[in-house]
Amino acid sequence: MASKLFITPTSIHDVFIVEPKVFGDERGWFTESFNAEDFANATGLDVQFVQDNHSFSRQWTLRGLHYQMEKTQGKLVRVVAGSVFDVAVDIREDSPTYGKWVGVELSAANHKQMWIPAQLAHGFLVLSPTAEFLYKTTDYYHPQSEVCLAWNDPTVGIEWPLPSGAQPNMNAKDTAGLLWDAAPKF
Repeated sequence: MASKLFITPTSIHDVFIVEPKVFGDERGWFTESFNAEDFANATGLDVQFVQDNHSFSRQWTLRGLHYQMEKTQGKLVRVVAGSVFDVAVDIREDSPTYGKWVGVELSAANHKQMWIPAQLAHGFLVLSPTAEFLYKTTDYYHPQSEVCLAWNDPTVGIEWPLPSGAQPNMNAKDTAGLLWDAAPKF
């Protein structure tokens, strides 16, 4: 049987784009958004998801860059309404891509998902008027060990697609994110 998933590696070690096969006709479309067996066969990863999260955000909202020092979470993320610029930052000191970032547009229209392994910082910027963002995690939320890396850290240098001179909409926790040199790493 042909694979129902197309996997594209990114510039960060172990981060990849997952594109499920979409079946469509004049009535609309259908896709299997996650199948553990297909995911394992396509990626070589046997992951167990324990929590699903769903967020709604308005345009230019930036969430992140989050990670947990304990109960680290691998994440499979996707958008079901609107579009976002999704970012992962490698904070694994022994990784060949340590300190690098990758960003991709995820949208309801393109059906793309991104796999972000545990021990990476993650965040996203809403590009459309509103967006609904879904993600599966491999461990539970652990607020006591959550860290936020500064979205605009000059060492990391993420190129967020904000309008010229615009500032993102953020909560206090994300606004107070740590700079690269102060943020704990793995």
